[in-house]
Amino acid sequence: MRRIQSINSRNPLATGRTAEIYPWGEGRVLKLYRDWYPPHLAEYEARIGRAVQAAGLPVPAVGEVVEVAGRRGLVYERVDGPSLAEVLRARPWTLFRVARLLAELQATLHAGRGTPELPAQREVLARKIQAAEPLAPALREAALRAFDRLPDGEQVCHGDFHVENVLLAARGPVVIDWIDATRGNPAADVARTSVLLLGPLPPERRLEAFFVRWFHAAYLRHYWRLRPEGREQYPDWLPIVAAGRLSENIADQQEWLVEVVRKRLEIGD
Repeated sequence: MRRIQSINSRNPLATGRTAEIYPWGEGRVLKLYRDWYPPHLAEYEARIGRAVQAAGLPVPAVGEVVEVAGRRGLVYERVDGPSLAEVLRARPWTLFRVARLLAELQATLHAGRGTPELPAQREVLARKIQAAEPLAPALREAALRAFDRLPDGEQVCHGDFHVENVLLAARGPVVIDWIDATRGNPAADVARTSVLLLGPLPPERRLEAFFVRWFHAAYLRHYWRLRPEGREQYPDWLPIVAAGRLSENIADQQEWLVEVVRKRLEIGD
């Protein structure tokens, strides 16, 4: 692993909770993780990225892991183009077209069989549910029992599939941010997308909330046309992925997520 004292650019191309994105030579970017981010996860993300690239999926090429001023970073192919979220904000009348594209891309990912480099979805979700501190013990046990009854799968599942993670490049749509990828049941991956889309918004964003629900309905409708086999299982996965989401410490969604688990599992107070 190369160690570098500093980077030339002071202005990142993008910033997120766990990392900043910087230009890195011709046609490449550096995903530079925050100093609190566990260093081993950079190598883990590189392995996952190379596995999905080798599977022929529409993803950025993965380069080397580097260290910059004590922070780990991962070099990626630079993908220029707006995210689907940016497209929706700029052209909201394309809602149904974008929803169909999101569904088609996810169905394409789910058509592929997961490689051994991808962790088992069941193991990842079980760990998340066990780590979900906001869940009362009885609710956690109920979620785990319901989880045990659901079938496994071996398909490629992104684990964080939403409109921010699809870029419209010159070569076509490119799916980014694969660190949560697993091999498992596609219906669970669709349920995860639903939970990400349907989280509560403040009252002043009420119009946006209606917009999101129309988008979600169009996305689901088109996905089930393409892959109807998971439709019956999908409702049973919603409380499971909501329980797992509670391990991610999303403060403004915590109450809603607990209620999703409780209502879907039909557990009273």
